Amino acid sequence: MNKVPFVSKDQLEDICQQYPTPFHLYDEKGIRQTARDLYKAFSWNKGFKEYFAVKATPNPTILKILHEEGCGTDCSSLTELMMSEKCGITGEEIMFSSNDTPANEFKKAKELGAIINLDDITHIDFLEKEAGIPETICCRYNPGGKFELGTDIMDNPGDAKYGMTPSQIKEAYVRLKELGAKKFGIHAFLASNTVSNEYYPELARILFKLVVEIKEETGIELSFINLSGGVGIPYTPDKEPNNIFVIGEGVHKAFDEILVPAGLGNIKIFTELGRFMLAPNGCLVTRVIHEKHIHKEYIGVDACAANLMRPAIYGAYHHITVMGKENEPCDHIYDVTGSLCENSDKFAIDRKLPKIDIGDLLVIHDTGAHGFSMGYNYNGRLRSSEILLKEDGTTKMIRRAETPEDYFRTLDGFWD
Repeated sequence: MNKVPFVSKDQLEDICQQYPTPFHLYDEKGIRQTARDLYKAFSWNKGFKEYFAVKATPNPTILKILHEEGCGTDCSSLTELMMSEKCGITGEEIMFSSNDTPANEFKKAKELGAIINLDDITHIDFLEKEAGIPETICCRYNPGGKFELGTDIMDNPGDAKYGMTPSQIKEAYVRLKELGAKKFGIHAFLASNTVSNEYYPELARILFKLVVEIKEETGIELSFINLSGGVGIPYTPDKEPNNIFVIGEGVHKAFDEILVPAGLGNIKIFTELGRFMLAPNGCLVTRVIHEKHIHKEYIGVDACAANLMRPAIYGAYHHITVMGKENEPCDHIYDVTGSLCENSDKFAIDRKLPKIDIGDLLVIHDTGAHGFSMGYNYNGRLRSSEILLKEDGTTKMIRRAETPEDYFRTLDGFWD
């Protein structure tokens, strides 16, 4: 099975005439359609809102496109808050979900009117002292143990550093109300990159039942429930992608069964689907510059782990298309490598691909989220440009490639 790039070989060759490889390429049409499908899937909830995780793709042009489609931002740092503000995204269109948070970041979030999502019960006193308690506040929940779907263990929240225990979160709401908070929300992230239509509905059931408990035990009625991220994508071509309409209806069913009978039918549902929204709508484009024949067959490209580090640090699979050879047999086995002085700098290991020649263009799929954003400068390698493929087929550079001058600029006086 193969993944089909959202751009043709001829298109890509034309783009490469203008922008040298490597670069990350984003599909505006796909981004907008994904956002519209998400909103349609949750249209049954009047207050539904997607808070796009800025950390997934921290580019102002992407944030503005998503904002035009109704999305806010999920921020976790000062710079992400600043980027949102610069894009015209402020107030309760920002969800500030941070941990081990410095005082100046709480202050900036409060200044912008963002919804602050507290990671720990001890942060209540810290926030009160440093910035004051806002009228709207959210708390992050961690049930502990293992999260399972059927017989499959999906993740291990008990080992995660995030969130409050069940007893702590109830105590937190009581304390926050005493300090003047008037609107409350809950947030939880129990599993990463699930390729299952059952994850969100199951998470929703857990949170919905807890929200009913909170009302019964404390008298506090929550205003919104943030299901966070975790709805993933199939990086391998053999898996079926999540169906956001099935997922939305599954959450709807749980909502009607648990919250509506408890008199909580007006609660808003929020999501933070960075990977789902952007990963399939971006790719890393790189050109083959070397081949090596030793104990294994190696293909060397002009990108490296500085451009996409997920395969190097996680062993993550990213599908590769050799442009123009999509219909040729995958009868060669290669390691596809970058130029870092690290043996883990490989985009693929023992991958079956068509015969590859120097000069071929490779599309590395599903890099639209956690691709460019995780880049770094090891070996003095420079981060690539980011290019937007617009709906009309034209392109726009939305971030230029780094230069040596950029790399040296923070070395005071060195480059002067």
